[in-house]
Amino acid sequence: MWLLSFILPILRLYLVGVKVILYQLFNKSFTLPVLPKQNGRVAIVTGGARGMGYETARHLASLGMHVVIAGNSEEEGLQAVKKIHREGIEGKVEFLFLDLCSLKSVRQFVQRFKSRALPLHVLVNNAGIMLVTEGKTEDGFELHFGLNYLGHFLLTMLLLGDLKRSGRHGSCSRIVTVSSATHYGARLNMDDLQGSLCYSAHGAYSQSKLALVLFTYQLQEQLTAGGFPVTSNAVDPGMVDTDLYSNLCAPARVVKKPVAKILFRTPAEGASTAILAASACQLEGIGGCYLYNGAKTKSADITYDHHVQAELWKQSCALIGLQHS
Repeated sequence: MWLLSFILPILRLYLVGVKVILYQLFNKSFTLPVLPKQNGRVAIVTGGARGMGYETARHLASLGMHVVIAGNSEEEGLQAVKKIHREGIEGKVEFLFLDLCSLKSVRQFVQRFKSRALPLHVLVNNAGIMLVTEGKTEDGFELHFGLNYLGHFLLTMLLLGDLKRSGRHGSCSRIVTVSSATHYGARLNMDDLQGSLCYSAHGAYSQSKLALVLFTYQLQEQLTAGGFPVTSNAVDPGMVDTDLYSNLCAPARVVKKPVAKILFRTPAEGASTAILAASACQLEGIGGCYLYNGAKTKSADITYDHHVQAELWKQSCALIGLQHS
């Protein structure tokens, strides 16, 4: 029974991966349309120092946004800022330290950002880890669940007031959360969100990405009910050739290398759907969507279960010490 519980998440994840690769074999990455200038708008991009996060930050800055790159490596972050500035991009770009493995760090980041008295129009929850060795965050949460999901949950909740105040009807603030196709194969155990009964890195990663979609939809439901000028959407970048795959097992890394060169998206292509969600006119005022390859797509059936959404929200608030609303 234990062996089956360990193997099934692996099989489900790789089956989803094969489906995505087949899709990418026969379908090119969509081309971003000409996007409107974003002068005067402010964005935060987590994990914006490299990979898809960097491409997202760079592109939003090229549209005139003031972009705050949030990451856990000051050296990488400052190098990313310099690189973007060297391109002569018109938007302002800066780095602020954020460690999503620490709820204290998330709160400190928010305090530092608020002290700047800036508006906030776009939050891109992009940072993530995949298939890391079993471990805990500073607060004792399983690493995938803690960093990929809970850290972003707290960050979003603490910045929600700024997003609401900055948005206007006809010019909404936008929350863009990067999920993954692996959520289709995920199983959510509300009694064991930390995976302590039978840990699987594959299952933990998939569950964290499923949790992000559930959070996205529940958040949009609450924003709509309150009439707030903020939208919340989840995006799926596809399979992208980034450092995220560095924790694959040795045989999988060997197979991945030649396949990635031919069939994986580039970081710029992977970032394109997040960029679209953050700035495109056609998504103005539209939330509660799962976007893949530039189009609205149906997510896993469980993500539309309002009871599951509400229960995860309730437990998440309790875990991070926020009052449940």
